[in-house]
Amino acid sequence: MAEIRKFETGATRDTDDGKFDYAGFLSPLVLKRFAEFMHKHRVQPDGSLRSSRNWQKGIPRDVYMSSGFRHFMSWWTNHEGFKADEDLEESLCALIFNTSGYLFEVLKKKNESMQ
Repeated sequence: MAEIRKFETGATRDTDDGKFDYAGFLSPLVLKRFAEFMHKHRVQPDGSLRSSRNWQKGIPRDVYMSSGFRHFMSWWTNHEGFKADEDLEESLCALIFNTSGYLFEVLKKKNESMQ
């Protein structure tokens, strides 16, 4: 039988044992900075604003890989104390984007094959 929590108000709920702790796994500081990065890069050369979900339409994994390596090099160069092509935070946010996008493509393909 599952354990039940009872609160001072009288409300009851099952425990959170074995459930993902998203708030513990993620940082609001990182997510906010990443959202700023993503919003900044929504602006296209003609000044129009692309959808925040545009990347979910599909970007080839080799594009994510090439871009990820360029941003990794900037991160590494910054880490070593040298002048890099881009600011450290931009490099890190770009890496988050590229690794997340790559993982999205992997999971999307995996999910499609399960249907």
